[in-house]
Amino acid sequence: MFLRLITYLDSIVARDPAPRSRWEVLLYPGLWAVGFHRIAHVLFRARLFFLARAVNHLARFLTCIDIHPGATIGRHLFIDHGFTVIGETAEIGDNVTIYQCVTLGGTNPANGIGGKRHPTLSDDSIIGSGAQILGPIVVGRRARVGANAVVTEDVPEGATMVGVKARSTLVAAETWAKDFIPYGTPCKEPCADAEPMVGRVEVLEAELAELKAQIATLTGACRDGTKG
Repeated sequence: MFLRLITYLDSIVARDPAPRSRWEVLLYPGLWAVGFHRIAHVLFRARLFFLARAVNHLARFLTCIDIHPGATIGRHLFIDHGFTVIGETAEIGDNVTIYQCVTLGGTNPANGIGGKRHPTLSDDSIIGSGAQILGPIVVGRRARVGANAVVTEDVPEGATMVGVKARSTLVAAETWAKDFIPYGTPCKEPCADAEPMVGRVEVLEAELAELKAQIATLTGACRDGTKG
């Protein structure tokens, strides 16, 4: 058990440049939230629902991270900072990274239908801060969801999703990305449509400058005619 904890701490250090030692990671609210969830999940599976909820509420009070006791979580989940919500039927694979203010939410809460309502995050996926992933969808292995993206459809393996409603950048992570991208959001790395967009902006700026020149010429002509 001690070796498993050390491996877990090392996996967090590998994804976060802030801690100077494993001891600092032991103070991370995300680590404590996952630890409390392990206890709550065992109680939940034993149908001790009230006790599971009690542990969940204590964890939420201490960490500002709300993980439903029914959620299934794999190895080495790293929740960086708080204010994250993970729903009852959410499933999280191994080595997943979730930043602050993320929601793994359900859909149609008023229809009275149970079953799978929340997302599945596959191994090695990264969820950027503020992202909302809604419904019983699957985020593929090594996929990235950018900050503040809203995802309501399945995410292909290796894709990077950005925007509201989230769209893929059409660049498979395996072809260009490093093993880990902070916040799941590429900043300086090239995207498939970056060059055409830059060219289009330059064309629009040239057209705007030409229109300004024409307006200035017409304005000057009108003034000369008025004086004459």
